[in-house]
Amino acid sequence: MLDQCKALANDTRLRILEWLKDPAANFGCPEVVELGVCAGLIQRKAGTSASTMSAHLAVLQRAGFLTATRRGQWIYYRRDEDRIRAFTEHLNQVLVHASATTQKGR
Repeated sequence: MLDQCKALANDTRLRILEWLKDPAANFGCPEVVELGVCAGLIQRKAGTSASTMSAHLAVLQRAGFLTATRRGQWIYYRRDEDRIRAFTEHLNQVLVHASATTQKGR
């Protein structure tokens, strides 16, 4: 869970996840819905270097928030909605438990 929280502790990575929630609207290409979004399109939208974007995408993929599909020389990224949902549910449980524990201690 710590790696997932660290992955979200960056504005660029948060924007990437937001953009990939609705790729057709954010990248203007209908084919991105089927394949995912090419790393180069994400990099151009973010205005970062290719190496910086590669690092951001790797962090999000290791955290389980993205899946990658290689087609020839291109890599396409999509959100892993099941893993994102599982993380948010787990985080909610942790925070609710922490809140209940804090309130009992008052």
